[in-house]
Amino acid sequence: MKTGNTYQQLWQQCLSIIRNNVAEETYNAFFATMVFEQYFEAGRTLVIQLPSQFVFEYIEVHFAQLMNKVLRRVFKTEVILKYRVLTSKDEGVSVEVQPDDVPAIPKSNIKRFPQKAPTIMEANPYEEIDSQLSLEYTFKNFIEGDANRTARTIGLTVAQNANSRQFNPLFIYGPSGCGKTHLINAIGVLTKELFPEKAVLYVSARLFMEQFVDARLNDKINYFIAFYQRIDMLIVDDIQEWETAPKTVDAFYHIFNHLYRNGKRIILASDRPPVALTWLTDRLLTRFSWGTTLEIGKPDRQLCKNILVAKIRRDGLDIPEDVVNFIADTANDSVRYLEGIISSLMAYSIVYNHTTIDMQLAERVVKRSVKIDNTPLTVDDILSRVANEYGITVETIIGKSRQKNIAEARQTVVFLTQKHTKMPAQRIGKLLGNRNHSTILHSCSQAEKRIREDAEYANKVEDIERSFSLK
Repeated sequence: MKTGNTYQQLWQQCLSIIRNNVAEETYNAFFATMVFEQYFEAGRTLVIQLPSQFVFEYIEVHFAQLMNKVLRRVFKTEVILKYRVLTSKDEGVSVEVQPDDVPAIPKSNIKRFPQKAPTIMEANPYEEIDSQLSLEYTFKNFIEGDANRTARTIGLTVAQNANSRQFNPLFIYGPSGCGKTHLINAIGVLTKELFPEKAVLYVSARLFMEQFVDARLNDKINYFIAFYQRIDMLIVDDIQEWETAPKTVDAFYHIFNHLYRNGKRIILASDRPPVALTWLTDRLLTRFSWGTTLEIGKPDRQLCKNILVAKIRRDGLDIPEDVVNFIADTANDSVRYLEGIISSLMAYSIVYNHTTIDMQLAERVVKRSVKIDNTPLTVDDILSRVANEYGITVETIIGKSRQKNIAEARQTVVFLTQKHTKMPAQRIGKLLGNRNHSTILHSCSQAEKRIREDAEYANKVEDIERSFSLK
């Protein structure tokens, strides 16, 4: 049986390792002030005395992961760490505190997978991951206006100071088509340019959710958490889509805690502010409040015009000012709409050999692109249009057939419904033949993948969208 002195010696070994992994000033200011009190073998619990609450909070935020790894290495087992914080030095009064739970990830599980989370004590080379960023979304082509000036300025600051903890987490919200996705991608792109060694990852909330469901089904939760815990800047888009996925939210909570404690960047985007996400747990809502929440508003007429002019120059188009003003006046306060209009005008000018895009051509394109009324799009609308495009019945799409053409049509309905109605996956599944949540997520993912890889399918989906005047 080991004695108290033996455990104290093990603690001194821990301090030696920590000293070799942090700056000397940091060690002297925080770790040198720690005092070994006791180790309980039965509960594998180590009690350390700290001189103040400030030291406790600093260690928890910046070095919780380091502490856990060093203790496991030296004590040869998982160790529960508790602190006794002095509240009165003169009278020796103290209070016991315990760090928040951190999900344990056994090394044996991590080793099974190709992308192993890097550790502080192991001299592993940096492993590059695919950031999934859209490289065309940059600060250079993100046009500034009154609606987005503050968000753009702070986003630029975050990218230029990726090692700072200021504005972390960064939560950006605003209506569809206001430029949120462009901005959060721009932050990631610039960060990778300035700090190429950092692991930056952009992921949609839907894809994150699908990965989590897949990990649960295949008993790979440890891999899922380990992968995300190695990210230096995690960017998650459209988190409002987690409304019906409480287990996904719970997994994200643990990942958030790990990243935040280790000084990693977390950037989130949604169509509404955190307080309006009524399904958010109090503990996540509190953590979002630790950082900065910014709104991007709908672009006004002047910003729409500036965006149009920039896109016209980029694409080498010749569009008279009266046509530019006409398009800006009908922009429906949406950057996405403007992108669709410019793409359509370019296509028409090529097909019909228009050297100059005049008002007649602009009116023709806008007529097909602007939604005439405010009637919301329904699942029935989408089902009817997709069924007509594929030459099948609505009943066939909702049915159980797995024929290639029918399955593709069903995936198209799911994708368009998710995109344009913002309906949760659980509700979509119920309306489409009582299909389960994971099936809907998979269908949407398959459609998105095919849009990226199959130009013919992408054009088909775009034609369906245009028929509803959504582009």
